[in-house]
Amino acid sequence: MMSRNRFAGSSRFAPLCLVAIWALIAAGQASDVVGSAAVPRFPGDATRPLAESPVARDVPRPAPDHPGNVFMAGEQVSVLLSASGPSAEVRWQVLDERGAVAAEGAGNSERTDAGLRLNVGTLGIGWYRVNLLDLEGKPAQWTTAAVLAPAAGPVPQDSLVCVDSATAWFANDDPSRQERFAQLAALAGANWIRDRMRWAGMETARDGYAANTTYDSAATVQARHGLKVLQVFHDTPAWATDKSLDGEKASRRFPRDLRVLYDFCKTMSQRYKGRVLAWEPWNEANIPMFGGHTIDEMCSHQRAAYLGFKVGDPNVMVCWNVYAGSGTPLHSRGVIENEMWPYFDTYNIHSYDQPEQYADRFAPAREAACGRPIWITECGIGLPAKTDAPWSEFSPQDEWKQATFIARSYASSLFAGTSRHFFFILGNYRERDIQFGVLRQDQTPRPGYVALAAVGRFLAGAVCLGKYAPPGDSSIQAYVFRARPDGMERGVLVAWTQADTGSRWSLPGSIPVESVHDCLGRLLGERVPETLGRAAVFVVLPKGGAGTLPLEPPLTGSPLREGSTCPVVLQLQMPHTATDLDQQAHRIGPAGQADIRIFAYNFSEKPVRGTVQAKTSASWKLTPPQWELTLEPMEQKSFEIHVQVEKTADRSGPADWVKLEGDFGDAGRSVLAFRLIAR
Repeated sequence: MMSRNRFAGSSRFAPLCLVAIWALIAAGQASDVVGSAAVPRFPGDATRPLAESPVARDVPRPAPDHPGNVFMAGEQVSVLLSASGPSAEVRWQVLDERGAVAAEGAGNSERTDAGLRLNVGTLGIGWYRVNLLDLEGKPAQWTTAAVLAPAAGPVPQDSLVCVDSATAWFANDDPSRQERFAQLAALAGANWIRDRMRWAGMETARDGYAANTTYDSAATVQARHGLKVLQVFHDTPAWATDKSLDGEKASRRFPRDLRVLYDFCKTMSQRYKGRVLAWEPWNEANIPMFGGHTIDEMCSHQRAAYLGFKVGDPNVMVCWNVYAGSGTPLHSRGVIENEMWPYFDTYNIHSYDQPEQYADRFAPAREAACGRPIWITECGIGLPAKTDAPWSEFSPQDEWKQATFIARSYASSLFAGTSRHFFFILGNYRERDIQFGVLRQDQTPRPGYVALAAVGRFLAGAVCLGKYAPPGDSSIQAYVFRARPDGMERGVLVAWTQADTGSRWSLPGSIPVESVHDCLGRLLGERVPETLGRAAVFVVLPKGGAGTLPLEPPLTGSPLREGSTCPVVLQLQMPHTATDLDQQAHRIGPAGQADIRIFAYNFSEKPVRGTVQAKTSASWKLTPPQWELTLEPMEQKSFEIHVQVEKTADRSGPADWVKLEGDFGDAGRSVLAFRLIAR
């Protein structure tokens, strides 16, 4: 799910969450672009990015029992507390996020079997803490509530606003709790929702699949609420693990035999067709917490998974097996050298950086995406938990810090080149002593939930038009979008300052302003504030109203590369102890020579025959340099290559690329590129 050590350096190699979440359940040139005349050779082949499927969805409205104490503006706000004593003596107080009194009173309560229900009247858009007071006027109990603007229409099918939820795990085998997560995500304006699956919990034995699992109920309820489900798994079941490893370490590594991966992905896309619309075939494989795989291992895994998913459902979206972080330049080089662009519909990354860093940090992803959409499927901010588990509450200051992060994060991400942005995370989630969730343990809201709903409202269906730099103050960040706030096409400017003391600013007089709203969606008026703070404001303009602003265009990825898949997958298998993650390479030892083993798979229903040729730099000698290969349907074969460093090579130097190119005639072309280092 999430990643480990989300705060280890600026590259964010992010949370220690797999263990915690499971506990909930118990240098050369890039390869040439393939010509556009490429012919699809496999189910689901597409020479261009796959459009996401539309889903049926209604206008999101709260259920009658208002799960999570979330209400629409104009509704009577009532909350449930467990309290004793006569209803007539009940005194209560409602505070906003600043601690200011928004309402107070006595009575207006009803005792039920579930507890004491307080009716605190109508409240404006925002977040609230509702205190039940004792005889001395001090809080005896409290809960939280949110008031949102009613949605004017269904969430746009192309909205960038998405959320990571891990519903199947956070509400393990609890359909009613899963239902509440789905409702709250829909009310916040989410288009996509990201869930979690354990392969071992689904395929308990080879070809033996569990029935009626938490994954089934979660997928069904989320789809029923009009949410597009992205599913990810990141474990190998014990029966399929590498027997040279033990226990949990083995489960975090890819299966050695890619046929079991192919079969699992094929079965999953068939089983969840229409409910799960996109899959990430592993999570953060590039860091040790999820196996510590090299880029060539990630590429071979991606190929087999992609082919399996597409046989099961040609229309399902298959995402890149997402990185912790946005990938390094070596990762990008590996994707391109392996000619991976036909094997992912979206290129997926994670980030726990500051929003102002996204533009630079996402550069490797923009290069490696090869013209495919970039999705950031985990993006959040972790702050210290001030109370004990399971509640693990923020301090009021950090609640507000999380809330102010959200609009800044979405706006900066879109400018930096992403097209779908998943906030991490909807539910209450503590990793070590760090909290990430916008909902509390009982699914009532933190201010961050209201901030997420404000983004869902004002950036619904948003397209980034560019960045505006007001003259005279480089600390101001202002991004302009074409969006559909409240169901109407408008211009929306999202602006804040990086300066802790605030920044004075203004818009040119020629820019018409319809309304200005704070980061929780509250109306501030019809004029932009004279001073910006760290909390963003949404400035709503008429359609085309930003036309005269000088804008820096949003960042875009590398040109579209077109091509077709091949059913033949090549795979290098090296000892795990030979991995050098920093170099994205495999060590062959100080002798400078070794026999390495290559596996080949045929994921098709027909025999294939072809030639594989090895290419590398002058530093290495490969024997044999070429061989013939015949594979029956679903057959796996292996062969050895002897690699040796030439005497003139610097054995202490950096790793070199080795590239195997397979030509299989009508079946297509298969490539495997990896790095070796003689240390």
